[in-house]
Amino acid sequence: MKVLIVDDSGPVRKIMKRMFREMGHETIEAADGKEALAQLQAGSGIGLIMLDWNMPNMDGMQLLEALESEGTSIQKPIVVLVSTENQMEKILHAISKGASEYIMKPFTREILEEKLAILGIKSGSHA
Repeated sequence: MKVLIVDDSGPVRKIMKRMFREMGHETIEAADGKEALAQLQAGSGIGLIMLDWNMPNMDGMQLLEALESEGTSIQKPIVVLVSTENQMEKILHAISKGASEYIMKPFTREILEEKLAILGIKSGSHA
């Protein structure tokens, strides 16, 4: 599966990229929501977005809202919000806007694999 890692932190993107590659997934990166939206609009076959909440230019919630307003003009990948935000009302709002799951930073590969399994995404799959 092709995974878009959206985070303004280069080191965080690098860690996630390594985890996904070890699990057999292809990865691409974006430093903010604007870069991510451009890649999605280009039709790059992304099946999963690992989305940071707090970023400059366009944050994770703004990207979710942009995806919602795009209608059917772009493919809607599975979105996992990755953040230090832990307020339940914010998490529920993100899910109402299209996020499928939530992972609290920092996280381990085991936590990531558990969340992906919940979403039906297998390690080592090249979908």
